[in-house]
Amino acid sequence: MASTIVSSIGQGTGLNITEMVDALVSADTAAKKAQITRQTNNNTAMISGVGSLRSALTTFQDAMKKLNDSSAPSFNAYAATSANESVVKVTSGNSAVPGSYNIVVKQLATGSKVASQQFAGGSSSAITSGELTVSQGGKSYKIDVANGATLESVRDQINKELGVQGISANIVNGDGGSRLVLSSTTTGAGSDLSLSGIPELEIDGTQQMAGSGAGYITAKAQDAELTIDGLTVKSAKNTIENAVSGMKMELTGVSTQTNGVGNPTSVTVAQDNEGLKKSVQAFVDAYNALQTTITALTSTSKDENDNLVLGPLTNDPTTRSLVGDIRKVLSEVGSGDQLTTLSQLGINTTKEGTLEFNSTKFTAAMNDKKLGSEVQELFTGTNGLFERMNKAIDPYNATDGSLATRKANLDKVAKNLEDQQAALERRTESLTESLTKKYVAMDTMVAKLNAQANQIKSVFDAINAQAKGS
Repeated sequence: MASTIVSSIGQGTGLNITEMVDALVSADTAAKKAQITRQTNNNTAMISGVGSLRSALTTFQDAMKKLNDSSAPSFNAYAATSANESVVKVTSGNSAVPGSYNIVVKQLATGSKVASQQFAGGSSSAITSGELTVSQGGKSYKIDVANGATLESVRDQINKELGVQGISANIVNGDGGSRLVLSSTTTGAGSDLSLSGIPELEIDGTQQMAGSGAGYITAKAQDAELTIDGLTVKSAKNTIENAVSGMKMELTGVSTQTNGVGNPTSVTVAQDNEGLKKSVQAFVDAYNALQTTITALTSTSKDENDNLVLGPLTNDPTTRSLVGDIRKVLSEVGSGDQLTTLSQLGINTTKEGTLEFNSTKFTAAMNDKKLGSEVQELFTGTNGLFERMNKAIDPYNATDGSLATRKANLDKVAKNLEDQQAALERRTESLTESLTKKYVAMDTMVAKLNAQANQIKSVFDAINAQAKGS
């Protein structure tokens, strides 16, 4: 570096060489340095802006996905409640009808659980090789048992090959020996397990085991049985759909009895305006959060010196296009019957671009116009608002969308600017060193000339002195 070549003040000229060199280097590089700094700041702001926009879009899409969760529908017009969820849990859909029902659960649906004969040798007992057939409900599954098999290896083979069918096996070690125990997640009468093909593993799942023999353990598989307002209903599963129109029941226990009569559990289906209102408000809030972020990224402001300050995405054509596509979805007419626009629910766009929700108009749409059953279709139905909104956003926010491409291009610009900055720093260092050497050489030459001049002056001074003395 130049600072190691010479001190700041030249010995020959008396000039501050360091300051002169810095001034010349700055004059040569200042414009390029300012350009790189300005472009870097703008590019960094745009990268940050694109990142913030993508994050806001993802949050908005996640909110719509949550509201469209099929396991917990958010736009059901009706809500079903159970007075005793330890007996029956209930949910309802838009096809439900308001009303009350008395439910008595006599028995739950159960699956088959069977055991083999006892093996005195425990889990290591040898099993004859051959083809073991596991049958259930008219279906059969074949398992090839190899030579040298044991009760334990057969258990593992069943679990590996039939686990996907909901059939599992284990070994229970009891008095007198070990048994291979099989159970199934399939419920309902007629789903009893049976094993055949290998003599010592044969099990008739419809016969109760006795002594050391094989059979079902406690009871055969059975259907659920219940009454709804006194009418008998049977089901192979404990989850029953549409026994009451639009209502799903999950049987969780058997009803208690009084004097041998089952105690009924009251189930009620009623209009759920508050639930719908909460879901609609959640959408409005999610959209407004997105719009607030977009406004912050695209708006202009004034600094303390009254200079105009642009947002990182102000006048950005991609963002303008995105906003236009999203707002177009809000104004489109849906495919519903009576309910086709958001304004019918009291949702309107403000001049700031956000949504406002008029709860009074919403309540009137629910109570007076009876539009509750159509809200789900408007938002989550085929070609509903959510589907159209995602179609509008995906070209921008997908992993290969325009915003991802934009980010990649901005990253390339950032790398190019870093390379330019590195090149400028190398030029600054080289120019500083070159100019310093030149001025040091000049200063050295001036110092030599000054020394020669002083020597000549000394000679003349000596001659003059001698002349005066003579």
